[in-house]
Amino acid sequence: MMLEITNGTIGYGKKAILSDINLSIKKGEVVSVLGKNGAGKTTLFKSLLGLLPVLSGSVSLNGKDIKEWGKREYARSVAYIPQAKTLPFPYKVSDVILFGRAAHLSFFGHPGKKDREIVERTLDRLKINDLRDKIYTNLSGGEQQMVIIARALAQEPDFLIMDEPTSNLDFGNQIKILHQVLQLRKEGIGILMATHSPDHVFLCESKVVAIHRDKVIQAEYKNESLDDSFFSDIYDAKVKIKDLDGKGYHRKVCFPVLE
Repeated sequence: MMLEITNGTIGYGKKAILSDINLSIKKGEVVSVLGKNGAGKTTLFKSLLGLLPVLSGSVSLNGKDIKEWGKREYARSVAYIPQAKTLPFPYKVSDVILFGRAAHLSFFGHPGKKDREIVERTLDRLKINDLRDKIYTNLSGGEQQMVIIARALAQEPDFLIMDEPTSNLDFGNQIKILHQVLQLRKEGIGILMATHSPDHVFLCESKVVAIHRDKVIQAEYKNESLDDSFFSDIYDAKVKIKDLDGKGYHRKVCFPVLE
């Protein structure tokens, strides 16, 4: 199964933000989206989700244009984790996760035993059982993020679109989120993830989609083009990429050069 945009031009109204986009995400792979604030990452995500119509080209899931998918049917395969995580009412965590089952219910349907069992399995899967009866708005930022991921997983999607999932999280909670991303990939879920950290590319061994100067640039994780100049150009800042070798451990790291 594949989620893709072909010859796409995206934007708002008649104003194009990005054009000539050809991008695909397969099940079981992670694709990291890099770029400055305002580059068009969220616009790309909303277009893939069908929240914004493409100005030209097409978005398809498993070879079928998303215009031909019903909204509920599409939501069963593609889940979204937005940047904004604040909910207007003080729901219990278990109820927030249960909202993720909406795509599987009929219009006037109510959650049943199976839906509540999925909530319990999801709590266990993310090891957040202790949050079950807590009020969502009373949680820390990291705990809220894990609950929002749980809500998305309750949809039982094939693809997960994550808009800066580690933003505003402390270092420890960032690690927990990235560990979960790797686990979801092992389970066969395709992940498209916006991030401001080049290190996430190396940690997740992900493909790269960089949005820079109104163009979409793609590269593989092991591509030699992912060097100092690549990241320096994207962020307009001098950086260095170095190999980190340890006992049974090897990966690249990116760090800023302050002059």
